[in-house]
Amino acid sequence: MTAEDDISKTVSADTLLGGKIRLLQPQTGYRAAIDPVFLAAAVPAGPGDMVLDVGAGVGAVSLCLAWRERGCQIRGIEPQRDLARLAARNIELNGFVGRIEIMIGALLRPPPRLAPGSFHHVMANPPFLPADNGTRPPDPGKAAAQVEGEAGLADWIRFCLTMTRPKGSVTFIHRADRLDALLSELRTRAGEIVVFPLWPGGNKPASRVLVRARKSVAGPMRLATGLTLHEPDGRYTEAAEAVLRHGAGLVL
Repeated sequence: MTAEDDISKTVSADTLLGGKIRLLQPQTGYRAAIDPVFLAAAVPAGPGDMVLDVGAGVGAVSLCLAWRERGCQIRGIEPQRDLARLAARNIELNGFVGRIEIMIGALLRPPPRLAPGSFHHVMANPPFLPADNGTRPPDPGKAAAQVEGEAGLADWIRFCLTMTRPKGSVTFIHRADRLDALLSELRTRAGEIVVFPLWPGGNKPASRVLVRARKSVAGPMRLATGLTLHEPDGRYTEAAEAVLRHGAGLVL
């Protein structure tokens, strides 16, 4: 049995953006779904911009953004070595070598090559649950992705803003029930905050929100209309399909 055969037993070959992105990811534990696609769609990157992906995982967010905005450069940090290795394979698989680079490192101990204030945009999908949340998932990878560890939400926000250049943007996707904690950390450090709810449909409350802010910019907070994900029959709405299947960006 070769090493490649052994890897194939633990890794699945999936796709994002309607097959435009090929994604190798662990068969068990945390698996990328729609959150990274919507996060990438909310980042206002343009040609020549440098973007940092904090907690990059297998590279799902970076890959989706690189496909949509062909002129940007993306760097990422990921503390789990096995995920960082898969990210490197995904970068090669999708032809983004030279445009995306994922480094091994944690936000409390970042790689020395990451210079503060050097990125036009920083994006992150922090763990949704606080460290004192009851039962942790038994899978270590899933637990690390879903439950805060050594770094809490305040640490994530501080690091993202530290890495952003003045007037640059930080963009997060998070659970709606933690919006207050997210905003309380952002309000004193950034401005022009936009909250963009992702509505499930059927008059259900939003379970996810996209939040974007700009560093060293003063401006009021704004609640956007957001986007409805599902039709009454359960199908994705046309607006959701545009993002999930066709790689469209979001206007926050």
